[in-house]
Amino acid sequence: MAGITDKSEHAVKLKHVYYGQGCTNVLKDVSLAIPHGQWVCIAGRNGAGKSTLIRLLNGLLLMSRGRILIDGLELNGRTLGDIRRHIGMVFANPDDQFVGLTVEDDIAFGLENLCLSREEMLQRIRTYAERLDIVHLLQRHPATLSGGQKQRAAIAAVLAMEPSIIVMDEAASMLDEKAKNELLGLMRAMHAEGRYTLISITHDVEEMAEADRMIVLDGGMVAADGSPKELLLQDDLLRRCRLKAPFALQLCRELKARGIDIGELVREKEVLEALWSYHSKRFLTATGTGG
Repeated sequence: MAGITDKSEHAVKLKHVYYGQGCTNVLKDVSLAIPHGQWVCIAGRNGAGKSTLIRLLNGLLLMSRGRILIDGLELNGRTLGDIRRHIGMVFANPDDQFVGLTVEDDIAFGLENLCLSREEMLQRIRTYAERLDIVHLLQRHPATLSGGQKQRAAIAAVLAMEPSIIVMDEAASMLDEKAKNELLGLMRAMHAEGRYTLISITHDVEEMAEADRMIVLDGGMVAADGSPKELLLQDDLLRRCRLKAPFALQLCRELKARGIDIGELVREKEVLEALWSYHSKRFLTATGTGG
């Protein structure tokens, strides 16, 4: 590949990036580095610069100044085509991504641009249709699918291209609760594989709680960067982003008010484990069977 490479272990690196429209800087001096395999949620209120940031990553928008490196390759006019092979984008409205008359056609469309053999194309279609549980939908027109089915089909089309970085821009925002939970489960599974770097723009605090890292944008700048466990406990930060505390944290605080202190946790699974441990210890103490 042509271009300047950076030998760091980062999937994405931004160095002093600015993006402006007219006299207004939408992004101001943004620097960050995302290691391979990390799941990052980008949060912030509307207009904070979140969607602008991810559109800079694959050249949908061009930065005013700064440097962007994707998998060690510097983003510029010569490298744009190569970089777009590294990044898969999933948007809020899957209808905007469909181009085929059937789900199978839609997945095949992207693969045709990779100049794959027909045998390899068919194999990838089958592989990712099975992974996303949409084999039974391959011959359906996308317009006939439910919201959750459409989003799974759109993700299958992205994964079939085998990018190393998956960017989800409010991918769950138009889904019902059941479909949101299914999508979150899929993201957990993708993260567990270790093959993908996940970057998710979301207003869903439950999704943020599942990530490895949370980056908060405010006024086009990085206002906070840390683990969800740290940042989601900061009530002032949540207010600035116009977010509610995760249900798990709300439950912990309610339990504490009722005399059950299991700490402040942001993941529901951790709350269940803490409650199990809490009641187990109380039972052992009450029965005299504890250590």
